Amino acid sequence: MESYLRSQLYKRLWDSLRGRINLIQAVTGPRQVGKTTMALQIMGKWPGPKIYETADQPDTPQLEWINIQWKKIRNLSGHKKEPALLVLDEIQKIQKWSGIVKKLFDEDRRLKNNIRVLILGSSALLMQRGLSESLTGRFELQRHNQWSFAECREYFSLSLDEYLYFGGYPGALRMRRDENRWARYMRDSLIETVLSKDIILLSPITKPFLLRQSFGLAVNNAARIISYQKMLGSLQDAGNTTTIASYLHLLSKAFLLTPLERWGGSRIRQRGSIPKILVFDNGLISSMGGLNFKAVRKNKALRGRLVENAVGAMLYFIADKLGGELYYWRERDKEIDYVVRIGDKATAFEVKSGIPDKKPEALTFFTRKYKNARPYIISGSTDAYIGSIKNINLEEAFKDTGKLSKLLTV
Repeated sequence: MESYLRSQLYKRLWDSLRGRINLIQAVTGPRQVGKTTMALQIMGKWPGPKIYETADQPDTPQLEWINIQWKKIRNLSGHKKEPALLVLDEIQKIQKWSGIVKKLFDEDRRLKNNIRVLILGSSALLMQRGLSESLTGRFELQRHNQWSFAECREYFSLSLDEYLYFGGYPGALRMRRDENRWARYMRDSLIETVLSKDIILLSPITKPFLLRQSFGLAVNNAARIISYQKMLGSLQDAGNTTTIASYLHLLSKAFLLTPLERWGGSRIRQRGSIPKILVFDNGLISSMGGLNFKAVRKNKALRGRLVENAVGAMLYFIADKLGGELYYWRERDKEIDYVVRIGDKATAFEVKSGIPDKKPEALTFFTRKYKNARPYIISGSTDAYIGSIKNINLEEAFKDTGKLSKLLTV
């Protein structure tokens, strides 16, 4: 991971830092996906004055630490033509950090100091809280998600089946040859760290055990539609459905999973719907599932669920990047896996891990009801059409998400 360049994310961040419009660049995303690595890659190429400092120290620095780093970069900058770069990593560890960053950034604007600022943090909730509290209108958010199949294939030579099982956390992928070690790392260093440090310590969680139970239940029901009431019945000392819904919301903010709403053609009908659980990375599912890679490959039903979840996560990230949203759809006995809404356009996707022999009836029903919606199948087939519906080959969809992005915006 140290030498790998996530080229698209790198270019966007580089262009934003070097561009005419000067905003604080805030990189956020799940733990262990290479945010700090990319910051150091930016530092390595930066032609002007630069400083990298991290607040991840045995004794957490005080607010004055930010003042000191800012004074250093101002002294280095002077009246040099090239802009200076200040990178502050793990900044969320400093209490009330956003207020002093706002003050210093506004001073630079007023004094016309040519300083560019990049901030990073491993705690998604603390970063989001600080940005919304003080830095409104002053920052640009750069979301770095778990690695895509194309990235894992290029750097780790993963097959699609391996990606569907192990997911896209690069630090963990280095251990995949020892599956027990990989699973322990996922559970202890990733999942438990996020639950204990990013959520329980930072949010009003009255029942930490229930949060962990909720996460486990959600992961076991990835790519399934499950009511909050049914979840409640499966948990011990669960409280009420509002508590479960709030815990799933926190898990979403921490980049682990999200409850998808039902598409109803209007926002009024979508609110409060029974959710479909979407886990953002299949490694979270497999590491909690207890079955090894070979067993999952042979289990047709489980592999199908991993395929459906991985496609959903891919569509979710694409829709988010394009300013859209992802839903599922169900009416009586008809169900469609995913519906992407971008602007006034709706695109429906039915996911099949194998090779379907006929077009899904639900897609026909859906397009009759929503006449402007566009139907697609994503499957293991290489055929251009299944019946009269366009088909996208599963592996090709994962290899080149740019094609899906274009399809959604045409």
